[in-house]
Amino acid sequence: MSWVSKTFNSTLGKKLVMSLTGLFLILFLVVHLGGNLQLLLPDEGQAFNIYSDNMGTNLLIRVISIGNFAFILLHVIYSIILTRLNKKSRPVAYALSKPQNNITWSSRNMGILGTLILIFLLVHLRAFWYEFKFGEIPTAVYDGVTYKNVFAIVSEAYSNILYVAFYVISMGFLGFHLSHGFASAFQTLGLNHIKYSPLIHKVGIGFSIIIPALFAMIPLVMYIKTL
Repeated sequence: MSWVSKTFNSTLGKKLVMSLTGLFLILFLVVHLGGNLQLLLPDEGQAFNIYSDNMGTNLLIRVISIGNFAFILLHVIYSIILTRLNKKSRPVAYALSKPQNNITWSSRNMGILGTLILIFLLVHLRAFWYEFKFGEIPTAVYDGVTYKNVFAIVSEAYSNILYVAFYVISMGFLGFHLSHGFASAFQTLGLNHIKYSPLIHKVGIGFSIIIPALFAMIPLVMYIKTL
């Protein structure tokens, strides 16, 4: 067995994969948010439709998208493996250790939070990605060029208060997940220092609040506009 196989089959190697895929997905969230915020522009969806068309036709972006799905899958698989390894190594809970005094609620429930986020992701992909690829989407014409009017599909989805509520609650789960995962990823990579770790922790907390809040704001604003 090569050193590469030994490394990634070890517990540390699995945590390394979790950290690297997690950091990539954090970067993806920022890019995805930038694109989605165009939904709020007062242009009847023109900017978002052009952006969506570029996302679907640009070869580099398509390759990155495939990589993104692969990283999500790896992140999920390795999280399941690590959770089982942790339970196997500690089959009996430490009843007297009072873990709530040592670690945060989010760190104790990363598995549950990750599962809830995965459920949201599957529903979200079915509602949008699947429709974009295989559904019948109306078109819009800008400067003589015809685009898929994905803005209309998104607007219709966000006119449903149940879906908006589901989305907003899911962003809350994402926030809790990020509040632990952000700093944990840096720590696993060995990027922790008595001087910089507190800053990384604060940045992580800010990120876990701001990014999910902005994502949640989008469907809320679009729903309010339908009232």
